[in-house]
Amino acid sequence: MPKVTIADCAGFCFGVERAIKLVYDARKNHDNVVTFGPIIHNPQAVSDLESMGVFVKNSIGDITSAMTAVIRTHGASKDDAAQLNARAHSVLDATCPFVKKVQSAAQELSKAGYSVVVVGEADHPEVHGIISYIDGEYFNVVSVEEAEKLPERDKYGVVAQTTQNGKAYDEIVSVVKTKAISADVSVAYTICNATHNRQAAALELAKHVDVMIIVGGRNSANTTRLYQLCKAVCERTYHIETKAEVSSVMMADAAHVGISAGASTPNFIVSQVKDYILENGK
Repeated sequence: MPKVTIADCAGFCFGVERAIKLVYDARKNHDNVVTFGPIIHNPQAVSDLESMGVFVKNSIGDITSAMTAVIRTHGASKDDAAQLNARAHSVLDATCPFVKKVQSAAQELSKAGYSVVVVGEADHPEVHGIISYIDGEYFNVVSVEEAEKLPERDKYGVVAQTTQNGKAYDEIVSVVKTKAISADVSVAYTICNATHNRQAAALELAKHVDVMIIVGGRNSANTTRLYQLCKAVCERTYHIETKAEVSSVMMADAAHVGISAGASTPNFIVSQVKDYILENGK
């Protein structure tokens, strides 16, 4: 039987726990509760809410005056939030407080005349929301290579998607500093502490195990980043969503298996994966 270790800080973060509780409480008090976009990036958690009658609405046009609409943890654009408030019976904001912090930082830098660099995935809803709070010029980059293509500007402001890797962010910031003609670069360190701690714990565990399992939705940016970080130090790293994806090939000859999970992965799923590995490794 292999030894199985769950990394510190694996699973639900503060922002996700807060959002899920908000939806559950809303469902107790209202009949027609919907989420504007998936409340979190985890298919199993979303399916659980659907079983309670809380469904996802991805379009503003699908929101009616009979609905209580919940803004997902990743936030919404400024325009979408305004339209939700105009269309829905009521709106509950489950945006992670750390995401709110990035939105505010981007807005303030823009008002101060900085060209704003948003470091994050261009197609991610959190990034869309952040950009909507910028009134002036902005650039969206996700790598050093992209940062190197930035034009020279008088002054730059930099913010990060909350789930970015700290080391990679620092490297991008160093490049941005070479692009500011006046050498005026204002950096907002908007990566949340939970993300940093989760990544550090998973990376340290991955260095000491034969197999590393990362549990979480494939549409989850922070889970994907955990996988990429661990894969760099443990070749036998696998990204799965549920215990059903664990195979004998993955576990072959493994004496020590490590597990970590993204911020949107329910704890019960992590426990199921651990139990499954122990039961089938006997």
